[in-house]
Amino acid sequence: MRLWSMHPRYFDRQALTACWREGLLAQSVLTKPGGGYSHHPQLRRFQQAEDPRAAIGDYLHAIVDEADARGYRFSRDKIRVAGSGEHLLVNDRQLAYEWQRLLAKLQRRSHDTWERWHALDRPDPHPMFVVVDGPIAEWEKVPSLSARHHVDE
Repeated sequence: MRLWSMHPRYFDRQALTACWREGLLAQSVLTKPGGGYSHHPQLRRFQQAEDPRAAIGDYLHAIVDEADARGYRFSRDKIRVAGSGEHLLVNDRQLAYEWQRLLAKLQRRSHDTWERWHALDRPDPHPMFVVVDGPIAEWEKVPSLSARHHVDE
């Protein structure tokens, strides 16, 4: 499961549709905790929100807004609850780490999208996130310590 911290405008078609599907999965897990994926690390920041179900709904709204802007048809009525208006925090190094991961994916599968965005140093966050100084999140699975240091520089 990958619930990206950057604005969905940077996603290619595959990332946008995957984020939508995985966001819907997260919504199901947050609605009925205790089942599979309940302890998935990507859910922690939503679980810590005042209203986790509304927070994931707000997250999904930005995804479907981007889909609408591109002419895709994501079913907005699948979002069960929204409107929390709560902003969640994302550390700047977490955002940078995710940005490098997304760029690597884009370079492999969507060269036009990669070409459009690769020179951007820092992407805008997803509309519900506020960027603060800090390290890669403790829940992030970083492949090696050298990768963590590279992003922290």
